[in-house]
Amino acid sequence: MKNQANLNQSAISIRMIGLLYVLVIILAGFSQGYVREGIFVEGNALNSAANILENEELFRFGLITDLLAFMLDAVISVMFYLLLKPYGKTLALISSSLRLLAHPAIGAFNLLNHYLALHVLKSEPLSLSFDQGQIEAMSHLFLDAHRYGYLIAGAFFGIHCLLLGLQLFQSGAFPKILGILMGFAGLGYLIETFGDFAFPGNESLLAWIVGISAALGEVTLAFYFLIKGSKIKSTNL
Repeated sequence: MKNQANLNQSAISIRMIGLLYVLVIILAGFSQGYVREGIFVEGNALNSAANILENEELFRFGLITDLLAFMLDAVISVMFYLLLKPYGKTLALISSSLRLLAHPAIGAFNLLNHYLALHVLKSEPLSLSFDQGQIEAMSHLFLDAHRYGYLIAGAFFGIHCLLLGLQLFQSGAFPKILGILMGFAGLGYLIETFGDFAFPGNESLLAWIVGISAALGEVTLAFYFLIKGSKIKSTNL
């Protein structure tokens, strides 16, 4: 009875990781892929500012959904550590720590740039000290800073995905293809981050690379855990 209870608890916990991961993908995808991508106009401070003010509620909601995603990611980090530590405690700790640094720490702090892009446009003290064009330029700068902050977080997250893929591959409790796909996802994040900083001008191509690799790795893993959780032979959670 005790062993059966442990198995049931393990299945529930693995499915919980899957559920939380799906929620993170939806929330973060909405914030980054819909809200900011639809509002921020690269190199055009006037249009970006107009888009923010015309869609203020959406812009604020994008910050909230991102923050919720990062809070959930902190929980996922701990759950991944508990799940995978029997297959290598040190590696599991390093991997989960990098995930905690990536989004719950760097990503959450970087949301200040998202908020300030709106705040400067509505600040009365700033409107008395700067002309409208300067204020729009400041707002655009904050959105640009947020994009680079996202890339920095992506470097930490890319290494996490590589290590997570290695753990999944070596554990024997999961299909090896999951580990391989997560490894490709990690490479995608790293290629985007270092590619954007080292070779500017290729942002669209690099975004496609990370988008495809992350979709194959993270989405597959999330839904596998959510759907197949009860069939995974692990009692570590």
